[in-house]
Amino acid sequence: MKKLSRPEITIKMKESGLVPLFYHQNREVVKEILTAVYKGGARFFEFTHRGEFAHEVFSDLVKFSRKECPEMILGVGSVVDAGTASLYMNLGAEFVVSPVIREDVVKICNRRKVLYLPGCGSLTEISQAEELGCEIVKLFPAAVLGPGFVKAIKGPQPWTSIMPSGGVSLEKENIKEWFNTGVTCVGMGSALIPKDLVENSDFESIKNNVAKVLKIISEIRSE
Repeated sequence: MKKLSRPEITIKMKESGLVPLFYHQNREVVKEILTAVYKGGARFFEFTHRGEFAHEVFSDLVKFSRKECPEMILGVGSVVDAGTASLYMNLGAEFVVSPVIREDVVKICNRRKVLYLPGCGSLTEISQAEELGCEIVKLFPAAVLGPGFVKAIKGPQPWTSIMPSGGVSLEKENIKEWFNTGVTCVGMGSALIPKDLVENSDFESIKNNVAKVLKIISEIRSE
């Protein structure tokens, strides 16, 4: 698949509405999860940067994905410095996500024209991120801030694109509440890919979870 530009990836992320996120130290487990979410219809996957040699797992994942899941857009999460962002971009990351705003990460991503989603928890931080050129901001911690925060932000700033991360469940009412307040997409980790399903190698259920969420998002948008 042809490598997409930052604007193209931004548009596709908005159209998709879902960014699954996951980390495991076992590269074979990560490949199974990637395949499951791909079969479920997801076209974005955020590999969270945790643990020793996580970048080596990601490197294998990129090579696997290009062969087995060619339409998947792979990114990296939990990035808090420019060095880490640069490392993962050199390994093939097509978007970068942080739990905080990092100007050094903004600069390295802008230099490479890679989509960067910084973590924001206030209107001031969101405004700062947008001034730095960020198209979509990650609302974090979304579980604490809640959908009401998004609604309050979208009043004075209807142009803001927000991706809550954490605090989004599999229930339709919860997903509907987030999208009705104006979020652009949602990041989902353990709610979408529960630890027990991973431990039991129940990849079929994970695939079904992804398909269910995408179907709910589609229904909400068509209402």
